[in-house]
Formats: sequence, structure tokens, C-alpha cells
Amino acid sequence: MNVIREDRFHRTLLVRRLTRLTGLSIGALMLISLGYWRVQVAEGAHYRQLADNNRLRKLTIEAPRGWIYDRNGRPLAENIPNYALSIDRGLARDLDATFAFASTLLGVPAEELERRFAARRSGPGFAPVIIAQDLDLTTVARAGVEQLEHPEIGVEIAHRRLYRQAHQTAHLLGYLGEVSQADLNREPQSYQPGDLIGKKGIEKIFDHRLRGEDGARVAVVDSHGRFIEEFDHHPARPGEALTLALDLDLQQTAAELLEDKVGAIVAMDPWNGEILAMASAPSFDPNRFVGRLDPETWRALLDHPQNPLQNRSQQNRYPPASVFKIVMAVAAIESGLDPNETVYCRGYSVIYNHRYRCGNAAGHGRLDLRGAIKHSCNVYFHQLGQRLDIELIARYARRFGLGRVTGLELDSEQAGVVPDSRWSLEARGTPWYPGETISVATGQGPILLTPLQMARLMAALVNGGDLITPRLVRTDEPAVRERPEPALRDSTLAMVREALWAVVNEPNGTGGRARIADFEIAGKTGTAQVVRQATWTSNEKLAPDQRDHAWFASFAPFDSPRLVVVVFVEHGGTGSRAAAPLARAMYETYLARQNQDAPQAPAVGG
Repeated sequence: MNVIREDRFHRTLLVRRLTRLTGLSIGALMLISLGYWRVQVAEGAHYRQLADNNRLRKLTIEAPRGWIYDRNGRPLAENIPNYALSIDRGLARDLDATFAFASTLLGVPAEELERRFAARRSGPGFAPVIIAQDLDLTTVARAGVEQLEHPEIGVEIAHRRLYRQAHQTAHLLGYLGEVSQADLNREPQSYQPGDLIGKKGIEKIFDHRLRGEDGARVAVVDSHGRFIEEFDHHPARPGEALTLALDLDLQQTAAELLEDKVGAIVAMDPWNGEILAMASAPSFDPNRFVGRLDPETWRALLDHPQNPLQNRSQQNRYPPASVFKIVMAVAAIESGLDPNETVYCRGYSVIYNHRYRCGNAAGHGRLDLRGAIKHSCNVYFHQLGQRLDIELIARYARRFGLGRVTGLELDSEQAGVVPDSRWSLEARGTPWYPGETISVATGQGPILLTPLQMARLMAALVNGGDLITPRLVRTDEPAVRERPEPALRDSTLAMVREALWAVVNEPNGTGGRARIADFEIAGKTGTAQVVRQATWTSNEKLAPDQRDHAWFASFAPFDSPRLVVVVFVEHGGTGSRAAAPLARAMYETYLARQNQDAPQAPAVGG
């Protein structure tokens, strides 16, 4: 009886163990099945991609950068083929022999080629390694002839940026450079290490439009990374072309006029703000930046005493000198001054126990406002500065857009300085003194502006008082206009414009050297002192860096203005001698261009 019970007990225990073992087996099978389902079904696409990545490799196809044209369709920035010599590691049987052959082909020591190869071989094993760029066609042809004997040697074709006008358009177009770590951190989705992107000028501001979209070549490789076949190919999308408002003829003339000078020239349409020319000197060659700029060249540019990298049209601030008398005249008339009221000039004036000189030591005699502008009489405007306080002068200066950026599509534009009592306390920590207003009345002292701001001021004088936002890129969008307070009467603007006509076209006007027969130009000269002189000393007797700055701000034709031209020559001397003739040359190019584009009359007879 005990035996039977014991047998049943053992049988029950065995059944329990078998049941547990069966449960564990089923559980394990379920876990295996679940894992298999997750890998094959739920996350199958992910693991298939990982498997494919073990045999698929992607190479980027660089998108051609968009070309940049002037307003007449002439290329300013383009792409040219750049031929590079490469080595295919998968086909190279003897690298030493390959380097020896490439050395004779390129005229470069084999050791240097080995160094380049070692520095650039970190990419996919099937990707060719570039060891030389900018090959001439003779070298390309020789490489092709020798390819049967050296199949590992190949010629890759890429795009290289070319600026044919180089120095003449450098400050506007800018240049390309290799993407920096800061650029990669800022836009990790847009850039890859080694990309060339816009670093300055139009190339920088419109980089995303010009760059296009890179393509890709997907290749099948073996376990050693050797190319087997092409799996997929996505062509690159070229960048968008840009058409600028720039007129290449005017731009080239401006650059040529400044070749041996330091300064800037701006030509602008006063009605829509289009920049037809903007030149700055000295300049630089942006083609030097396309590859890797060597440290010596970069250091030479940075250390150059005349700062060729600066765009003096909108990055450098200067005292406006007598051109500021335009603002003073408008402020005076709008404030109730009788423009026919006269002042006697004897060559100097004494105000607040201080002697202020006129540009004409012999004096101009008795002058009204028109005559004071025509002859650029400082004495008249000294007394005007005594009657108008600095707050009123600053208000009208800001009314013409001075003291703030214009909004042009370039970076690093400077705002300039329009001083008043508040500015003096904040910037200098001292109150404004009435004697300083006398200096500001003739465009001296702490008032500073850029040649571009001066062009905008002249445009407002022409178009009825509107501040136009200058623009370099042509667009169908209407011009951005602003008419700030205080409102200006048309009669005031017309009166000042007529005085500027006299500056150029009447005898003894200071701008006579800008005169062109049968083409009426209106303008204002300016001569800004660089060093203060107790007695007058001619510029020829001063050190070059102490000579006066020269201005000429103008518009034409007088009856229906279509162009504003502003010329600034750093340490050039007087505005009448150094700047006005350059403006005349700009208008002569403009006229020649107009005559060239005008329809020709049909021939008479037959």
C-alpha cells in the first residue's frame, strides 16, 4: 500500500516537472518568435537598411553654383571646369610607381604627392583621392594618353567659381570659403565639412539660393570597400541664378576711376533704389579665396594699411563736409528762414569768441542762401548754425536717413553718427557745446556718414522726400519707400535743387569741373578737413594722410533726374578738383550707354 502511494507521488511530481518544463519551452519559443517578429517585421526596414549600409556607399555630387549677372545679362560670377588628378586605390597595383608617374606628369615631388594622398584618403575606399587640382589641358591630355598603362590615374571634373571682373566687383559679390565649424554648428542640415559657401557680399547673403542642392551617387561595394556597381544616382540641382541691378559699364568706369586712389563711388536710381555702380578702392581679387587661401596672402590683406577688404561705400564713415549744407538749407527753409536774406562773408566769422574760416580767405561778399550753396560759403552756414540749434539740425539729418543703415543687401553696413545733446552725454559723457553746432553746420565735427547714405540723401532730394531702400538684386517687387517726419514742402526741395544746379552750371560754382555740354548736372562739392589747421595750408604741403577728403554728390539730368552719383576720395584734396571730375566721367559713361541703347533712326534714301 505504501509502495503504491509512493509511486503515485513520484508520478505526480514528474508530471509537474514536465508541465513546468513544457511551459518554459513554450515561453522561450514565444520570446524567440517575438524577437524574430520584431527584427523581421516591426523593425525590418531599419535592419535591412543597416545591412545595405554594409554594402552601399554614397558619394556627394556637388551642385553647380548659380551664376550672377549684371542688369544686361553679362556674367559677373560664373563656374568654369576645374580638372583634378585622382588616384583610384582599387586599381592601384604599385603606389610607389603611381606617385613616380604622377610626379613627372605634374612636376611635383613624389614625396609631396604621397603627403597629399595620405591626408585625403580618409574617405570611402572606392572613392578616388584627389592629389592635384587646376590642371591645364595639356596635363589632362597626357593623363588620358597614359591611362592604359596607369588605369588608377583619373581626371575628375568639378566646378570652380570665377569672377572675371575680380577687383572691380569684389566688394559687392564677395567670395567663397570653406565652411567653418561655426557654420556647421549653426546649420548642420545645410552644410557638410569641406563645402564652399559664401563668406562675404552677395555670395554670403544669397548663399542658399546660389548653392542649389547636392546630388548623390550610391555605389555597391564589397567587404573591402571596392566598387562593384552603381546602385542609384540622384543628379544635383543647380543653384538659382541672380540678376543684379548693377550696370557693368558704370561699375567698370567707377573702378577704373579709383584705380590709383582710396575712396568710393556710388551710382543709384533715385526712384527705385537700384544700385547701378558701387566701387571701393583699394580692392582685392576674390578669385584668390576660391581654393584654400594661403596664410601669407590672408595676413597681407589684413595688415594692409588701406584695408582693401573694407567696402568704403557702406562700411566706412566720414564727415560729410559741405555736402551737409544741403540738409542745413532744407532745415533752414522749413523752419521759416527767408532764403533771400543775405549774410556778408569777409573770409571768416567770429562766433562765441572763436574764429571760423571760410574756404575763400578773401571772402565771398554778400550772399543769399542760393549763392552760399553755389560758392560753398562757410561763413553763411556758420551763422545759420548759430541760429538753428543742434536738436533741429539732427532732426532733419535723420529725416534724410542719416545716422542709420540704409537696408542694402550687404552685411556690416555702418549707421554713421548724427550728434545731438543726448548723443554727447551717452557717447562722450559731456554736454553738447554751442560752438560744436557751428562745426556741424559745415559738415565737420562728430557728424559721420557713408557714401551710400549720401546717395540716399540725394535720391530723397530728387524724388520728393522719400527714403528709398537701396537694392543690388533686381526684382519685380515695388521699391521700399519711407516718408518720415517732418514733411518737406516741394517748393523747399525745388529751391535747393536749383541751387545745386547753379553749383555746376553757373560761372564760379564750385562744381564746374563736373559740367557736361547739353547735359545738366546738379551737385554739391565737399572738402572735409582731416587735421585742424590754425592757418590755411594747401593740401600739397600736407602729409598724404593729413590731406582733406573730397566729396561730390550729384544727380542728373536736372529736369528729369534718372541717376544719382556720389564720389568720395580719401585724402584727395578739394571736392571741386578731386571728386567732381570723376562724377563727370561717370555721367559720360551713362550717356554713352543711353546713346548705345537708343533706337537708331532709319537710313534716308534708297
